[in-house]
Amino acid sequence: MNAGTSLPAQGSDQLPPGTWKIVSVAAIGSFMAQLDATIVNVSLPDLVRTLHAPFSSVQWVVSGYLLALALTLPLNGWLVSRLGGRAVYLWCFGAFTLTSGFCALAWSAPSLIAFRLLQGMAGGLLAPMAQMTVARVAGRQMPRVASAMTAPVLLAPLLGPVVAGAILSVASWRWIFLLNVPVGLAAFVLAVLFLPDDREGARARPLDLTGLGLLGPALVLFLYGMDHIARPYGQATLSASLVLFVLYIRSARRKGDDALIDLRLLRAPAFSVSAIIMFLTNGVSFAGQMLLPVWLIHACGVSPERTGLLMAPLGLGMMCVYPLIGRLSDRFDARDLTGCGALLSLVGTLILAVLAYNGLNAALLSVALLLRGGGGGAVGIPAMSAGYASIARDDIPMATTALNIMQRIGGPTLTTVCATFLGWRLATTGPSHIPSEAFAEAFGVLALFHGVLLLTTRFINHSENNRET
Repeated sequence: MNAGTSLPAQGSDQLPPGTWKIVSVAAIGSFMAQLDATIVNVSLPDLVRTLHAPFSSVQWVVSGYLLALALTLPLNGWLVSRLGGRAVYLWCFGAFTLTSGFCALAWSAPSLIAFRLLQGMAGGLLAPMAQMTVARVAGRQMPRVASAMTAPVLLAPLLGPVVAGAILSVASWRWIFLLNVPVGLAAFVLAVLFLPDDREGARARPLDLTGLGLLGPALVLFLYGMDHIARPYGQATLSASLVLFVLYIRSARRKGDDALIDLRLLRAPAFSVSAIIMFLTNGVSFAGQMLLPVWLIHACGVSPERTGLLMAPLGLGMMCVYPLIGRLSDRFDARDLTGCGALLSLVGTLILAVLAYNGLNAALLSVALLLRGGGGGAVGIPAMSAGYASIARDDIPMATTALNIMQRIGGPTLTTVCATFLGWRLATTGPSHIPSEAFAEAFGVLALFHGVLLLTTRFINHSENNRET
């Protein structure tokens, strides 16, 4: 199927020829963006050493990427309406591949962080573009190919640490980014050949430039202020971010459904709870994936390649639960299912805190990571479904954007909080007590966020099955 292939008829019961080629090509972009969100974690200790920068600065290699993934999401619909999904996907894929090469050439921590921000801005649109492209091509047969699109979400957390550990065992951290270049170039050529042209019928949509100009800087300044909260300029930055948040809220209320995020959606308590849960779920997931390799390598003396293998049960737990979510959601209430998942994740995190204090036990670590992965996998989808069930059908597109933004900013926010706390404790605690105090307390902070998540799940109503029309 080439770029000029027409889209399938709405009522077709057969997959059009070449659909699986399109699905495969689109899934590569989604997978690469997800993989780069986790693959760098294992290299953080090496980055601290080779770039001669403190951990609190180097962690922005992860937090900055996650933040950039969120900031570009509101541009999704606007860009597609003007350029078409295929063009946006190709531009983003090309930029993602190019910035990956820039990351490999970084000469300092600030330069690497800057290139990661650019990489994240390009990667932020790859996953939604891939989903939209496949949905348009598959039509009514989307459920038949949905599993291929969810595979990147399942495999990336599992493969990221393993791939990074294997690379670091034989080469420097630069090859983590260089790996994207040949793969990205090959995938770009395949995308040019197989993705259909969808520019016909594109309808221009307005972009809330005021909202984007307020919300984007507000998020950046908030995270930077949290990272430097102990210093006067950090407190001033945090205060400035709060002012921008207030200004955005006033602007969004005035614009209503033309705003970047329609705040009227938050009037539905179930949707507000769902948004908070998505924020916390993504936050504790990425914060944990940041703390784990640093603890294993820095405090336990584990090699990078073994660290990747030790972290594999985290992704394995998610892979075991995700295929069962549909059946579990039919049998159990969303409140009970999310509460059970949040409790399992909390228990797994408490085990990590105990291990950090008493010493590494590989078997117990595997149990903890299986609980965290499986528990986290049982929270997001039921909570999101409960949120959708509380709003009108016409509000679903805006609700999707709002939930995705809330989910994505959770990662950099809680990662920054935990990294800032860990950096402070590493600087104030004696070297002989680092494993028993600094890391145990950092996992304790993470456990507190898990506790807040567990408490929030109890606010999901038992009856969320009737959506307003």
